[in-house]
Amino acid sequence: MDHQPKFFENLSGAGKAIAVLTSGGDAQGMNAAVRAVVRMGIYVNAKVYFIYEGYQGMVDGGDNIVEVSWESVSSILQVGGTVIGSARCKSFRTREGRLQAAFNLVQRGITNLCVIGGDGSLTGANLFREEWSGLLEELAQKGKIDAEAVKKYAYLNIVGMVGSIDNDFCGTDMTIGTDSALHRIIEVVDAIMTTAQSHQRTFVLEVMGRHCGYLALVSALACGADWVFIPEYPPEEGWEDTMCVKLSENRARKKRLNIIIVAEGAIDCHNKPITSEKVKDLVVQRLGFDTRVTILGHVQRGGTPSAFDRILASRMGVEAVLALLEATPDTPACVVSLSGNQAVRLPLMECVQMTQEVQKAMDEGRFLEAVRLRGRSFENNLNTYKLLSHKRPDAELPKTNFNVAVLNVGAPAAGMNAAVRAAVRVGMTEGHKIFAVIDGFEGFARGKIKEISWGDVGGWTGQGGSILGTKRTLPAKYLEKIADQMRTNNINALMVIGGFEAFESCLQLYEARASFEEFSVPMCVVPATISNNVPGTDYCLGTDTALNAIVETCDRIKQSASGTKRRVFIIETMGGYCGYLANMGALAAGADAAYIFEEQFDIRELQANVEHLTEKMKTSIQRGLVLRNENCNENYTTDFIYQLYSEEGKGVFDCRKNVLGHMQQGGAPSPFDRNFGTKISAKAMQWISKKLKETYRKEGGKVFANTDDSVCLLGMRRRNLVFQPVAELKSETDFVHRIPKEQWWLKLRPLMKILAKYKTSYDVSDSGQLEHVAMLPKEAETGAI
Repeated sequence: MDHQPKFFENLSGAGKAIAVLTSGGDAQGMNAAVRAVVRMGIYVNAKVYFIYEGYQGMVDGGDNIVEVSWESVSSILQVGGTVIGSARCKSFRTREGRLQAAFNLVQRGITNLCVIGGDGSLTGANLFREEWSGLLEELAQKGKIDAEAVKKYAYLNIVGMVGSIDNDFCGTDMTIGTDSALHRIIEVVDAIMTTAQSHQRTFVLEVMGRHCGYLALVSALACGADWVFIPEYPPEEGWEDTMCVKLSENRARKKRLNIIIVAEGAIDCHNKPITSEKVKDLVVQRLGFDTRVTILGHVQRGGTPSAFDRILASRMGVEAVLALLEATPDTPACVVSLSGNQAVRLPLMECVQMTQEVQKAMDEGRFLEAVRLRGRSFENNLNTYKLLSHKRPDAELPKTNFNVAVLNVGAPAAGMNAAVRAAVRVGMTEGHKIFAVIDGFEGFARGKIKEISWGDVGGWTGQGGSILGTKRTLPAKYLEKIADQMRTNNINALMVIGGFEAFESCLQLYEARASFEEFSVPMCVVPATISNNVPGTDYCLGTDTALNAIVETCDRIKQSASGTKRRVFIIETMGGYCGYLANMGALAAGADAAYIFEEQFDIRELQANVEHLTEKMKTSIQRGLVLRNENCNENYTTDFIYQLYSEEGKGVFDCRKNVLGHMQQGGAPSPFDRNFGTKISAKAMQWISKKLKETYRKEGGKVFANTDDSVCLLGMRRRNLVFQPVAELKSETDFVHRIPKEQWWLKLRPLMKILAKYKTSYDVSDSGQLEHVAMLPKEAETGAI
């Protein structure tokens, strides 16, 4: 769709006052949202105020409402919780309380509110907005404000951002804090798994989620838990027997541990609570297993925000300011949220009503309806979990006589093993035999192929790297040997999990079909590389884990300089020619600049950056951060930039450099990568099954797939997961630099610059349209998990 870019320079905040508050339970990432609102507000020349202690501060007024500057939000990006405080407020629930709050806002000329909180906080804000003109009239009658003020401040605009670790708000894929809470849960699960394995124990883990089972469900999916209890989907009658049979079957299969995850609001089908203690007692009495309970509690709310939450909150904060600037008296209160990787605006009350509908459905025992109302992403998580956690008896499985080979190609990426596990288990459920290929196409040519079973991939989701082994070798030099192996092992389909090499490999096999009919079988590429440089997808598996490694290291590096004199760090990231890691790492770590190949720069720009940093360092700001992609420029190397900054910053700041290297490729996969890998791979295997049925020739008794759409790459595009023929993606690819010709994240570059105090142009063509909750695409599968 061609559109004329719309730039926000036309939107001025001059004469406007914006106040930001956090309310309800705290969530990691709230500070990133506060920071983005303040900096974007100041950028468009609006006055920006903090309201301390949520609605309580708004009612109390005084020092609780203060104007802030650019530096006020320096160094808060990496801090968990909320620096402006949050409190439950009884007085705001009364009209007197709201009257006092309105008076406090009018005194300071504030008519734009940005509220970060859960559905209760946002509902309160909407009521305040509806009462606003009546409150002002009452204040005028009491002689507290004059008629001029009533006219001047006649309308209150409200934009909400959902900060809640439970992810319990309808209309958004991910709320601020959810991803970080999943990080805390998975860290604990990974730690518990090692001790449980040593003692052959069963662990019952209780996670937060009074009314919403998202955290429990997603963490169960991410760690391959044996059983999960969530409020939206209670177990059927007689679940006690079913669960105990499943646990003892797993033990009989030599599994040394069992993990059961319970949401704190879990119920049975009669709406009676299921507690972690009840589950433990049941396992001990029936099976005699050594069982322990761990209640995670407020650990889930704590800690530093993940890279995903920082980027999400920064994008939402900027979008919230744009929404306030564009609001008219007729605009309904809206929430800014995420659908896929798109920022969207939704009417606040529609979202709240839908969220309340879920609770109503659960109270009335309409559980399938509750799951549907939670949204497509939640439903997919549940279906995938059910598919992967319970092995049906062999007698119940269909038999297709198809053999599917799974292999990893390219550099290792976190999440590859989760993808292999999902492929094996879904493939077996569909009735296929699954073959694992060791060491990519090189191993394929040498016949390193073996059948792999359900139990072989147990416990793989949390493992980093590639258990199957992976090589960068492309198949072109081994075509004949690979064709032989495919014939010998009767391979009817290929699933290739890997980076740019995986895409190139399938393209080579597709182009060699004329010479080798063995390659006329369905093939699917699941993109997995930390570089995020594969055409046809906005996200690759492994990118999120690498980004978290970068951000964590940047935090530590910045902290290393606390207490010393002013210092700037030059940090080199991986990514080949793709600047995704450098750019998004800069956004999430609060860097001052990010040098990337996609946006050419010269010595004048380097000079301007140094001068800009020097000016900043003359204020209260102590530390600077500059990220550089490894291949951004062959002459302006990391050493060169380090020496330039050192020389030009003399007397103001000193410099240090750091090359992050292969630590970006290692480590346990993040919750996002475990889930994305699991879901995308399950979907790919279902597509392979469909293609096998379509291309099977009864007369010859074999599969023959020779169309373009039988070799596809499964990618995340804006809001949907899409299968695209690799032949069509060829034209979208820059093969010299191994990157897609167009990359969505380049649109976020100005965002990083604005938050680092640069003047720039920001295309906001994608924002601004208020959508309706019911209209969100049903297939919206997330840029979230």
